[in-house]
Amino acid sequence: MKEEDIVERIQKNPKFMQFVRMRNNYSIVLSIMMMVVYFGYILLVAFNKQFLATKISAGAVTSIGIPLGVGVLVFTIVITAIYVRRANNEFDATKDEIVREASK
Repeated sequence: MKEEDIVERIQKNPKFMQFVRMRNNYSIVLSIMMMVVYFGYILLVAFNKQFLATKISAGAVTSIGIPLGVGVLVFTIVITAIYVRRANNEFDATKDEIVREASK
């Protein structure tokens, strides 16, 4: 079977269309979440410096801004790990199944 035939069969497969839609929606949701967290932090820096400069406790050197900034980084790592895990398990398995069906 020619490669062009396989590609055409994959593109016409309803499972493929559903897979692409599901993967894109998942990526968009995670991207929006990341943008809200990141731009939320940037907006705090721009418009509420007093809040970020508030000390964590009396006598503390660290302000609230530092743990929030670290939280943004940790959030980024966590949602990246969530996406990679789902991509490696569910997305790859679905892709392999679609390719297997098209190659028959």
